[in-house]
Amino acid sequence: MYTCRWWTEKTVAIVTGANKGIGFAIVEKLAELGVMVVLTCRNEMKGIEAVLCLAKRGLTVEFCKLDVTSHESISKFACWLHGRFGGLDILVNNAGVSFNEIDSNNVEKAELVIRTNFYGQKMLIQELLPLFRRSVATKSRILNISSQLGLQNKVSNPALKNLQKEEEISEEKIDYMLNKFVEDVKKGTWKEAGWPKIWTDYSVSKQAVNAYSRFLSKQQKGQNLSINCFCPGFTKTAMTGGMGTHTAQEAAEVAVRVILLPPEELPTGKFFKWLSPSFFSML
Repeated sequence: MYTCRWWTEKTVAIVTGANKGIGFAIVEKLAELGVMVVLTCRNEMKGIEAVLCLAKRGLTVEFCKLDVTSHESISKFACWLHGRFGGLDILVNNAGVSFNEIDSNNVEKAELVIRTNFYGQKMLIQELLPLFRRSVATKSRILNISSQLGLQNKVSNPALKNLQKEEEISEEKIDYMLNKFVEDVKKGTWKEAGWPKIWTDYSVSKQAVNAYSRFLSKQQKGQNLSINCFCPGFTKTAMTGGMGTHTAQEAAEVAVRVILLPPEELPTGKFFKWLSPSFFSML
């Protein structure tokens, strides 16, 4: 499966929101393959328990507390990372929240969902950009765990679709889209405004993640840093209430295949989907 072992035990991977679910499974798989993994989450006790659980299986993983909604926490983490390893090679942005049941769709905590799922990822990426090693031989890489619920075809409002056109995407337009959504939520007009119909606040946050990943991949082109998104599909996790078509471990297997693609095969600005026949498509 892994035709080119380009990584070593000194390759450093950071995985956020990794004390359980898909994040934990990604940490476990990367550690099994010999990558130096830092497991992060906002709850220190749960993070330490997760690391100890892996240690019992003979896997060495480091832990550092990280709350992606806190700029102070992100800054402390970056300082720790620089002091401990000097830099990083891989970032897996897995931390995220949803407050909906499978068959529900409320937006009561829309601002928190947007702040965690999008702005948290963005703040962390911006803080860590100077620390990526960017080796010509191996390339640094960011994989943002996203969702097909955030694809452009989930929006029916033409004006909102235009905001995500390849040639028009910008940080300012992403911010405008998110502010417009929050405004519609506060006014109670979000249902008729053309926003996604399923898990609306979560879907909008993932639209922003996909758009920003596309923007950043163009911005970082030629600088030995790949930025892609991965949709794990309908996975059995706490977020889905244990429902799904496959396990977190199965989703992680595919995610890690993407993360560890050989440098000469590693694209940027792509959207990978779990078991997609084409394996990836444009964001």
